[in-house]
Amino acid sequence: MTRTTRVDEALPLNTVLAGDCIEVMNGLPAGSVDLIFADPPYNLQLKNQLHRPDNSRVDAVDDAWDQFSSFEAYDAFTRAWLAAAKRLLKPGGAIWVIGSYHNVFRLGAELQNQGYWILNDVVWRKSNPMPNFRGKRFTNAHETLIWASVGEGAKYTFNYEALKALNEGIQMRSDWVIPICNGHERLKDDQGDKAHPTQKPEALLHRVLVGTTNPGDVVLDPFFGTGTTGAVAKMLGRDFIGIEREEAYRKVAEKRLAKVRRFDREALTVSAGKRQEPRVPFGQLVERGLLSPGEMLQSPRGKIAKIRADGTLVSENVKGSIHQVGAALEGAPSCNGWTYWSFKREGKSVPIDVLRQQIRSEMHD
Repeated sequence: MTRTTRVDEALPLNTVLAGDCIEVMNGLPAGSVDLIFADPPYNLQLKNQLHRPDNSRVDAVDDAWDQFSSFEAYDAFTRAWLAAAKRLLKPGGAIWVIGSYHNVFRLGAELQNQGYWILNDVVWRKSNPMPNFRGKRFTNAHETLIWASVGEGAKYTFNYEALKALNEGIQMRSDWVIPICNGHERLKDDQGDKAHPTQKPEALLHRVLVGTTNPGDVVLDPFFGTGTTGAVAKMLGRDFIGIEREEAYRKVAEKRLAKVRRFDREALTVSAGKRQEPRVPFGQLVERGLLSPGEMLQSPRGKIAKIRADGTLVSENVKGSIHQVGAALEGAPSCNGWTYWSFKREGKSVPIDVLRQQIRSEMHD
């Protein structure tokens, strides 16, 4: 649904707002957005039409929204929208901007000028780029994304384990090989032409949102276009706000969004690192009767410790937590008691971490 009114009183979730992105952002509540994904005009500075070797015309970006009178005008526009964006971000929020060699360096400089803290630049390497028809330069086979938090030392979301899982168990790198949007994903207008010249592939947004947001987060796209950010956000259980001044793009986006269905809750759950899992005190295992006061725990090397009613251990005149006692027995500066200690059940040795995971699984139900 398109909104055109100023909305200071509430956050217009899951809507496409009409108007200039700077004005609209300045009318939204401060500190209300978890992530911004911005695909601003690239200011390509095209002087002539592009043609293929067979003399057919290339459908390049020649729209008015991508044309600026000078670099100074483009920089002023960049300063204004990045300032409006920063006001909207929560203290733990972050921003992604994407660009080409025409504008990404200017974007990066302005991000730093405004106090954003650059976390990564990511190279999106296109597996099927458009060739350089004139043969006078390298084929432009990549675009650059910049990921930044609101400031140095600010918290931000990074689902490391989920991205690792997406990459078959290997740490996700900062060069992403993803095809450009084509085939069935490429949206067409009523005349059968491209609905938008720079439509981004859903795979790109999927990786961004799975990696740097959580279900229920609010994702804002100030240059919404045909709604790729909103479509992927909706599927992944995130709320979105789109801003788009071009009516033709809004109509395509709203039609597209109406067909999108959210994945079920179980499907939205992603892999998480142990530090992100809920904390379970060892004493909770004792309180719930999973282990009993007086029961004995055993170390990998056969050392014994007795469980006390308050969840501490005693062994060889050493008293303390599962971590403290383990470290003292090993003469080590630290010890992960959850992986160090085991208990006996039906003659078998079972790590106490099994019981912690049992409690954690109940927390997620």
